[in-house]
Amino acid sequence: MEQAYLDLGQKILTEGFEKADRTGTGTNSIFGHQMRFDLSQGFPLLTTKRVPFGLIKSELLWFLKGDTNIRYLLEHNNHIWDEWAFERYVKSAAYQGPDMTDFGRRALTDEAFNAVYQQELKTFCQRILTEPSFAAEFGELGNIYGSQWRHWQTRSGETIDQISDVIEMIKTSPDSRRLIVSAWNPEDVPSMALPPCHTMFQFYVAGGKLSCQLYQRSADVFLGVPFNIASYALLTHLIAHETGLEVGEFVHTLGDAHLYSNHFDQMKTQLEREVRPFPKLVLNQEKTSVFDFDVEDINVEGYDPHPSIKAPIAV
Repeated sequence: MEQAYLDLGQKILTEGFEKADRTGTGTNSIFGHQMRFDLSQGFPLLTTKRVPFGLIKSELLWFLKGDTNIRYLLEHNNHIWDEWAFERYVKSAAYQGPDMTDFGRRALTDEAFNAVYQQELKTFCQRILTEPSFAAEFGELGNIYGSQWRHWQTRSGETIDQISDVIEMIKTSPDSRRLIVSAWNPEDVPSMALPPCHTMFQFYVAGGKLSCQLYQRSADVFLGVPFNIASYALLTHLIAHETGLEVGEFVHTLGDAHLYSNHFDQMKTQLEREVRPFPKLVLNQEKTSVFDFDVEDINVEGYDPHPSIKAPIAV
């Protein structure tokens, strides 16, 4: 099953169109691609490079809590959303540190600027953890995934808990074609630190198994997609656990699937590696609701990946 991901990486390298992007990095891109993973055959945590499962499970639990503040993530040593919160902070009137704009970058060598940036980011994260008022103001990312999943705002001023609703529908109306959760809320997109890349997902029940299909409008294939595969596979396992179903397939449908130009060499390195067996997911069977799980209740066994491959994130 991992070969489906590697085939995607190879296709983008050899057939992708050169396209500009919001970050200014540049990409090779294709449009419209689908991968399928049979979850009964192992948990799809890529083995051709180490994928940090601890970050995946803490981020998913953060979404499921309806949380949009990075403080919970930092408390679990998860830094994958730091840059977006930090970017908002440095653009605010409260920021009094070194110049983080393009002008400030041009005034220093890349190495010197990166050192300053990392120190400022570290200080920012420390303040989020130790200063509640600072965290409340600058740790917030807007109405991103957790907010839309658990607290969708209606025009009448009420909220919709999409996750609770879809779980109840799976239990009571498993043949429904409306087992859908959407994170794409056009009204809220302008206020989000990062508009949802994984925009909507749909569940499907057949033969006593729960399957999930995700539509992802924008897919960072080297850094982001391995996380997305594992995250939605985990979500499918958790909801299947609560609803008394076995797991079926995770179907991953991509819109703009791209490799950033500064990830080409890393992807080529990954393509040279031999695929190993997927690990097994182990859940705490004493927990009955997806909302009761903590990070220590979710583990993988038999994960034997190749070493991690570092790559810069485009913000």
